[in-house]
Amino acid sequence: MIRLSPLARRRWQVFRAHKRGWYSLWIFTTIFVITLFAEFIANDRPLLIHYRGQWYVPVLFDYSEDAFGPDFMPTEADYSDPDLIRTIEKEGFIIWPLLPYHYDTIVKNLDHPAPAPPSWRNPLGTDDQARDVLARVIYGFRISVLFGFTLTALSSLIGIIAGAIQGFYGGLIDLFFQRFMEVWSGMPQLYLLIILGSMIKPSFAILLVFLLLFSWMHLASVVRAEFLRGRNLDYVRAARALGLSDVSVMFRHILPNALVATLTYLPFTLSSSVSVLASLDFLGFGLPPGSPSLGELVSQGKNNLQAPWLGITAFVVLGGTLTLLIFIGEAVRDSFDPRKTLT
Repeated sequence: MIRLSPLARRRWQVFRAHKRGWYSLWIFTTIFVITLFAEFIANDRPLLIHYRGQWYVPVLFDYSEDAFGPDFMPTEADYSDPDLIRTIEKEGFIIWPLLPYHYDTIVKNLDHPAPAPPSWRNPLGTDDQARDVLARVIYGFRISVLFGFTLTALSSLIGIIAGAIQGFYGGLIDLFFQRFMEVWSGMPQLYLLIILGSMIKPSFAILLVFLLLFSWMHLASVVRAEFLRGRNLDYVRAARALGLSDVSVMFRHILPNALVATLTYLPFTLSSSVSVLASLDFLGFGLPPGSPSLGELVSQGKNNLQAPWLGITAFVVLGGTLTLLIFIGEAVRDSFDPRKTLT
Protein backbone atom coordinates (compact mmCIF):
# COMPACT_ATOMS: atom_id res chain seq x y z
CA MET A 1 0.00 0.00 0.00
CA ILE A 2 1.31 3.45 -0.96
CA ARG A 3 1.98 5.72 2.01
CA LEU A 4 1.52 9.40 1.32
CA SER A 5 3.27 12.17 3.17
CA PRO A 6 1.05 14.57 5.14
CA LEU A 7 1.48 17.21 2.42
CA ALA A 8 0.60 14.79 -0.38
CA ARG A 9 -2.39 13.52 1.64
CA ARG A 10 -3.63 17.07 2.11
CA ARG A 11 -3.29 17.80 -1.61
CA TRP A 12 -5.17 14.62 -2.49
CA GLN A 13 -7.97 15.54 -0.09
CA VAL A 14 -8.24 19.04 -1.55
CA PHE A 15 -8.39 17.55 -5.05
CA ARG A 16 -11.18 15.16 -4.06
CA ALA A 17 -13.04 17.99 -2.37
CA HIS A 18 -13.11 19.83 -5.69
CA LYS A 19 -16.27 18.12 -6.98
CA ARG A 20 -16.10 19.37 -10.56
CA GLY A 21 -12.49 18.30 -10.95
CA TRP A 22 -12.98 14.96 -9.21
CA TYR A 23 -16.02 13.93 -11.27
CA SER A 24 -14.43 15.30 -14.46
CA LEU A 25 -11.39 13.10 -13.84
CA TRP A 26 -13.56 10.01 -13.51
CA ILE A 27 -15.62 10.85 -16.60
CA PHE A 28 -12.57 11.66 -18.72
CA THR A 29 -10.66 8.57 -17.54
CA THR A 30 -13.64 6.28 -18.18
CA ILE A 31 -14.18 7.60 -21.71
CA PHE A 32 -10.48 7.44 -22.53
CA VAL A 33 -10.08 3.87 -21.26
CA ILE A 34 -13.11 2.79 -23.28
CA THR A 35 -11.75 4.38 -26.47
CA LEU A 36 -8.41 2.61 -25.98
CA PHE A 37 -10.29 -0.54 -27.03
CA ALA A 38 -11.92 1.14 -30.02
CA GLU A 39 -11.15 -1.79 -32.33
CA PHE A 40 -13.26 -4.03 -30.10
CA ILE A 41 -16.13 -1.53 -29.94
CA ALA A 42 -16.37 -0.15 -33.48
CA ASN A 43 -15.04 -2.31 -36.29
CA ASP A 44 -16.18 -3.81 -39.56
CA ARG A 45 -14.41 -7.04 -38.64
CA PRO A 46 -16.01 -9.62 -36.34
CA LEU A 47 -14.61 -10.11 -32.86
CA LEU A 48 -14.84 -13.90 -33.05
CA ILE A 49 -15.81 -16.49 -35.62
CA HIS A 50 -16.52 -20.14 -34.83
CA TYR A 51 -16.50 -22.16 -38.04
CA ARG A 52 -16.33 -25.95 -38.35
CA GLY A 53 -14.99 -26.36 -34.83
CA GLN A 54 -12.23 -23.75 -35.21
CA TRP A 55 -11.98 -20.28 -33.71
CA TYR A 56 -10.94 -17.19 -35.67
CA VAL A 57 -10.20 -13.69 -34.32
CA PRO A 58 -10.53 -11.35 -37.32
CA VAL A 59 -10.26 -8.24 -35.15
CA LEU A 60 -6.63 -9.16 -34.43
CA PHE A 61 -5.55 -11.32 -37.37
CA ASP A 62 -6.03 -11.39 -41.13
CA TYR A 63 -7.58 -14.46 -42.77
CA SER A 64 -8.08 -15.35 -46.42
CA GLU A 65 -11.56 -16.13 -47.69
CA ASP A 66 -10.65 -19.68 -48.68
CA ALA A 67 -10.22 -20.46 -44.97
CA PHE A 68 -14.02 -20.56 -44.90
CA GLY A 69 -14.54 -22.83 -47.88
CA PRO A 70 -13.02 -23.79 -51.24
CA ASP A 71 -15.61 -21.68 -53.10
CA PHE A 72 -13.87 -18.46 -52.09
CA MET A 73 -10.75 -16.81 -53.45
CA PRO A 74 -7.38 -16.86 -51.58
CA THR A 75 -7.65 -13.14 -50.88
CA GLU A 76 -8.20 -11.24 -47.65
CA ALA A 77 -11.64 -11.93 -46.27
CA ASP A 78 -14.30 -9.28 -46.85
CA TYR A 79 -16.69 -9.64 -43.93
CA SER A 80 -19.27 -7.41 -45.59
CA ASP A 81 -19.78 -10.07 -48.27
CA PRO A 82 -23.24 -11.63 -47.71
CA ASP A 83 -22.18 -14.94 -49.27
CA LEU A 84 -19.26 -15.24 -46.85
CA ILE A 85 -21.47 -14.41 -43.87
CA ARG A 86 -24.09 -16.99 -44.88
CA THR A 87 -21.41 -19.66 -45.37
CA ILE A 88 -19.95 -19.05 -41.92
CA GLU A 89 -23.34 -18.95 -40.18
CA LYS A 90 -24.35 -22.28 -41.75
CA GLU A 91 -21.66 -24.14 -39.82
CA GLY A 92 -20.81 -21.71 -37.04
CA PHE A 93 -21.54 -18.25 -35.69
CA ILE A 94 -20.13 -14.72 -35.69
CA ILE A 95 -19.75 -12.28 -32.81
CA TRP A 96 -19.74 -8.67 -33.99
CA PRO A 97 -18.64 -5.50 -32.15
CA LEU A 98 -21.32 -3.22 -30.73
CA LEU A 99 -20.84 -0.90 -33.70
CA PRO A 100 -20.08 -2.85 -36.91
CA TYR A 101 -18.20 0.02 -38.57
CA HIS A 102 -14.57 1.06 -38.65
CA TYR A 103 -13.75 4.75 -38.85
CA ASP A 104 -13.20 4.46 -42.62
CA THR A 105 -16.03 2.04 -43.39
CA ILE A 106 -18.41 3.23 -46.11
CA VAL A 107 -21.94 2.53 -44.91
CA LYS A 108 -23.95 0.99 -47.74
CA ASN A 109 -27.69 0.91 -48.46
CA LEU A 110 -28.49 4.12 -46.57
CA ASP A 111 -32.11 5.24 -46.40
CA HIS A 112 -31.03 8.83 -47.11
CA PRO A 113 -28.21 10.26 -49.23
CA ALA A 114 -25.03 11.03 -47.31
CA PRO A 115 -24.75 12.75 -44.93
CA ALA A 116 -27.56 10.62 -43.48
CA PRO A 117 -29.34 11.69 -40.27
CA PRO A 118 -29.07 9.73 -37.00
CA SER A 119 -30.87 6.39 -36.90
CA TRP A 120 -30.79 3.12 -34.99
CA ARG A 121 -28.26 1.88 -37.51
CA ASN A 122 -26.06 4.99 -37.22
CA PRO A 123 -26.74 6.64 -33.83
CA LEU A 124 -24.95 9.88 -34.78
CA GLY A 125 -25.63 9.69 -38.49
CA THR A 126 -23.04 9.60 -41.25
CA ASP A 127 -20.78 12.25 -42.77
CA ASP A 128 -20.76 13.35 -46.40
CA GLN A 129 -18.65 10.32 -47.35
CA ALA A 130 -21.15 7.88 -45.77
CA ARG A 131 -18.87 7.02 -42.85
CA ASP A 132 -20.37 6.39 -39.43
CA VAL A 133 -19.92 9.48 -37.25
CA LEU A 134 -19.96 7.61 -33.92
CA ALA A 135 -17.13 5.32 -35.05
CA ARG A 136 -15.08 8.32 -36.16
CA VAL A 137 -15.73 10.08 -32.85
CA ILE A 138 -14.51 7.05 -30.88
CA TYR A 139 -11.28 6.76 -32.88
CA GLY A 140 -10.86 10.54 -33.17
CA PHE A 141 -11.16 11.06 -29.41
CA ARG A 142 -8.51 8.41 -28.78
CA ILE A 143 -5.99 9.77 -31.26
CA SER A 144 -6.56 13.35 -30.07
CA VAL A 145 -5.99 12.49 -26.41
CA LEU A 146 -2.98 10.26 -27.16
CA PHE A 147 -1.49 13.06 -29.26
CA GLY A 148 -2.15 15.51 -26.42
CA PHE A 149 -0.61 13.22 -23.79
CA THR A 150 2.49 12.57 -25.91
CA LEU A 151 3.01 16.23 -26.81
CA THR A 152 2.44 17.32 -23.20
CA ALA A 153 4.88 14.75 -21.80
CA LEU A 154 7.67 15.49 -24.29
CA SER A 155 7.26 19.27 -24.17
CA SER A 156 7.21 19.16 -20.37
CA LEU A 157 10.42 17.13 -20.30
CA ILE A 158 12.22 19.51 -22.67
CA GLY A 159 10.77 22.58 -20.97
CA ILE A 160 11.81 21.43 -17.50
CA ILE A 161 15.38 20.66 -18.61
CA ALA A 162 15.73 23.93 -20.54
CA GLY A 163 14.21 26.02 -17.76
CA ALA A 164 16.32 24.30 -15.11
CA ILE A 165 19.56 25.03 -16.99
CA GLN A 166 18.56 28.65 -17.54
CA GLY A 167 17.50 29.34 -14.00
CA PHE A 168 20.27 27.44 -12.25
CA TYR A 169 23.24 28.87 -14.13
CA GLY A 170 21.86 32.31 -15.03
CA GLY A 171 24.32 34.79 -16.47
CA LEU A 172 25.21 34.54 -20.14
CA ILE A 173 23.56 31.12 -20.49
CA ASP A 174 20.26 32.56 -19.35
CA LEU A 175 20.72 35.70 -21.46
CA PHE A 176 21.44 33.90 -24.73
CA PHE A 177 18.73 31.29 -24.04
CA GLN A 178 16.13 34.01 -23.47
CA ARG A 179 17.09 35.81 -26.68
CA PHE A 180 16.86 32.51 -28.58
CA MET A 181 13.41 31.82 -27.13
CA GLU A 182 12.22 35.30 -28.06
CA VAL A 183 13.30 34.82 -31.66
CA TRP A 184 12.09 31.23 -31.90
CA SER A 185 8.67 31.98 -30.37
CA GLY A 186 8.18 34.73 -32.97
CA MET A 187 8.40 32.26 -35.86
CA PRO A 188 5.08 31.93 -37.78
CA GLN A 189 4.14 28.36 -36.93
CA LEU A 190 1.20 28.10 -39.33
CA TYR A 191 3.22 29.32 -42.30
CA LEU A 192 6.03 26.93 -41.46
CA LEU A 193 3.52 24.09 -41.25
CA ILE A 194 2.07 25.03 -44.65
CA ILE A 195 5.56 24.95 -46.14
CA LEU A 196 6.27 21.63 -44.42
CA GLY A 197 2.99 20.17 -45.68
CA SER A 198 3.88 21.13 -49.25
CA MET A 199 7.14 19.17 -49.06
CA ILE A 200 6.21 16.06 -47.06
CA LYS A 201 2.98 14.32 -46.12
CA PRO A 202 2.00 15.19 -42.53
CA SER A 203 1.59 12.29 -40.10
CA PHE A 204 1.15 11.77 -36.38
CA ALA A 205 4.92 11.70 -35.77
CA ILE A 206 5.72 14.66 -38.04
CA LEU A 207 3.06 16.86 -36.45
CA LEU A 208 4.25 15.81 -33.01
CA VAL A 209 7.87 16.76 -33.75
CA PHE A 210 6.88 20.04 -35.40
CA LEU A 211 4.63 21.20 -32.55
CA LEU A 212 7.20 20.00 -30.02
CA LEU A 213 9.67 22.52 -31.45
CA PHE A 214 7.52 25.36 -30.10
CA SER A 215 5.38 23.95 -27.26
CA TRP A 216 8.16 23.59 -24.67
CA MET A 217 8.91 27.29 -24.27
CA HIS A 218 5.95 28.28 -22.06
CA LEU A 219 6.80 25.68 -19.42
CA ALA A 220 10.50 26.51 -19.64
CA SER A 221 9.74 30.08 -18.54
CA VAL A 222 7.86 28.84 -15.46
CA VAL A 223 10.62 26.42 -14.45
CA ARG A 224 13.27 29.08 -15.09
CA ALA A 225 11.55 31.47 -12.68
CA GLU A 226 11.36 28.79 -9.99
CA PHE A 227 15.04 27.90 -10.37
CA LEU A 228 16.09 31.55 -10.30
CA ARG A 229 14.25 31.89 -7.02
CA GLY A 230 15.42 28.62 -5.52
CA ARG A 231 19.10 28.57 -6.45
CA ASN A 232 20.01 31.09 -3.74
CA LEU A 233 18.08 29.44 -0.90
CA ASP A 234 20.03 28.17 2.09
CA TYR A 235 19.46 24.45 1.54
CA VAL A 236 20.74 24.76 -2.04
CA ARG A 237 23.86 26.59 -0.91
CA ALA A 238 24.40 23.93 1.74
CA ALA A 239 24.09 21.16 -0.83
CA ARG A 240 26.63 22.82 -3.10
CA ALA A 241 28.98 23.40 -0.15
CA LEU A 242 28.83 19.66 0.60
CA GLY A 243 30.22 18.99 -2.88
CA LEU A 244 27.09 17.73 -4.65
CA SER A 245 27.17 17.99 -8.42
CA ASP A 246 25.13 20.58 -10.27
CA VAL A 247 22.85 17.89 -11.73
CA SER A 248 22.17 16.46 -8.28
CA VAL A 249 21.39 19.88 -6.82
CA MET A 250 19.15 20.78 -9.76
CA PHE A 251 17.06 17.64 -9.96
CA ARG A 252 17.13 16.36 -6.37
CA HIS A 253 16.78 19.59 -4.42
CA ILE A 254 15.37 22.41 -6.55
CA LEU A 255 13.22 20.53 -9.07
CA PRO A 256 10.79 18.95 -6.52
CA ASN A 257 9.83 22.44 -5.36
CA ALA A 258 9.65 23.75 -8.92
CA LEU A 259 7.33 20.90 -9.91
CA VAL A 260 4.57 22.38 -7.80
CA ALA A 261 4.18 25.23 -10.27
CA THR A 262 4.85 22.93 -13.22
CA LEU A 263 2.21 20.31 -12.43
CA THR A 264 -0.54 22.90 -12.25
CA TYR A 265 0.08 23.74 -15.91
CA LEU A 266 -0.05 20.18 -17.25
CA PRO A 267 -3.86 19.77 -17.61
CA PHE A 268 -4.08 23.12 -19.36
CA THR A 269 -1.15 22.15 -21.61
CA LEU A 270 -2.98 18.91 -22.45
CA SER A 271 -6.16 20.77 -23.37
CA SER A 272 -4.23 23.18 -25.59
CA SER A 273 -2.47 20.24 -27.31
CA VAL A 274 -5.84 18.64 -28.11
CA SER A 275 -7.23 21.92 -29.44
CA VAL A 276 -4.11 22.57 -31.56
CA LEU A 277 -4.46 19.21 -33.32
CA ALA A 278 -8.17 19.84 -33.88
CA SER A 279 -7.41 23.31 -35.30
CA LEU A 280 -4.80 21.95 -37.72
CA ASP A 281 -7.14 19.19 -38.88
CA PHE A 282 -9.91 21.76 -39.38
CA LEU A 283 -7.61 23.87 -41.56
CA GLY A 284 -6.42 20.82 -43.50
CA PHE A 285 -2.83 20.83 -42.24
CA GLY A 286 -3.17 18.08 -39.66
CA LEU A 287 -3.40 14.31 -39.97
CA PRO A 288 -3.56 12.67 -43.41
CA PRO A 289 -6.95 12.84 -45.19
CA GLY A 290 -9.33 10.14 -44.02
CA SER A 291 -7.84 9.91 -40.53
CA PRO A 292 -10.34 10.03 -37.65
CA SER A 293 -10.17 13.52 -36.26
CA LEU A 294 -12.32 15.85 -34.18
CA GLY A 295 -11.10 18.79 -36.23
CA GLU A 296 -12.11 17.07 -39.46
CA LEU A 297 -15.57 16.54 -37.94
CA VAL A 298 -15.79 20.29 -37.24
CA SER A 299 -14.91 20.90 -40.89
CA GLN A 300 -17.63 18.45 -41.93
CA GLY A 301 -20.16 20.41 -39.87
CA LYS A 302 -19.08 23.69 -41.49
CA ASN A 303 -19.29 22.27 -45.00
CA ASN A 304 -22.66 20.56 -44.43
CA LEU A 305 -24.91 23.08 -42.72
CA GLN A 306 -27.91 21.09 -43.93
CA ALA A 307 -26.74 18.28 -41.62
CA PRO A 308 -26.76 19.92 -38.16
CA TRP A 309 -25.96 16.67 -36.35
CA LEU A 310 -22.37 16.90 -37.62
CA GLY A 311 -21.74 20.33 -36.13
CA ILE A 312 -23.59 19.52 -32.91
CA THR A 313 -21.61 16.29 -32.43
CA ALA A 314 -18.31 18.08 -33.05
CA PHE A 315 -19.21 20.87 -30.62
CA VAL A 316 -20.35 18.51 -27.86
CA VAL A 317 -17.37 16.15 -28.14
CA LEU A 318 -14.63 18.75 -28.53
CA GLY A 319 -16.19 21.23 -26.13
CA GLY A 320 -16.92 18.53 -23.57
CA THR A 321 -13.37 17.18 -23.76
CA LEU A 322 -11.80 20.59 -23.23
CA THR A 323 -14.25 21.40 -20.41
CA LEU A 324 -13.36 18.20 -18.56
CA LEU A 325 -9.65 18.94 -18.90
CA ILE A 326 -10.11 22.52 -17.67
CA PHE A 327 -12.06 21.32 -14.62
CA ILE A 328 -9.34 18.76 -13.85
CA GLY A 329 -6.73 21.50 -14.22
CA GLU A 330 -8.59 23.74 -11.77
CA ALA A 331 -8.71 20.93 -9.22
CA VAL A 332 -4.97 20.24 -9.63
CA ARG A 333 -4.19 23.93 -9.26
CA ASP A 334 -6.26 24.20 -6.08
CA SER A 335 -4.67 21.08 -4.60
CA PHE A 336 -1.21 22.66 -4.86
CA ASP A 337 -2.38 26.02 -3.51
CA PRO A 338 -1.30 26.26 0.18
CA ARG A 339 -4.05 28.79 0.81
CA LYS A 340 -6.78 26.28 -0.01
CA THR A 341 -8.36 24.55 2.97
CA LEU A 342 -10.84 21.71 3.21
CA THR A 343 -14.38 22.89 3.73
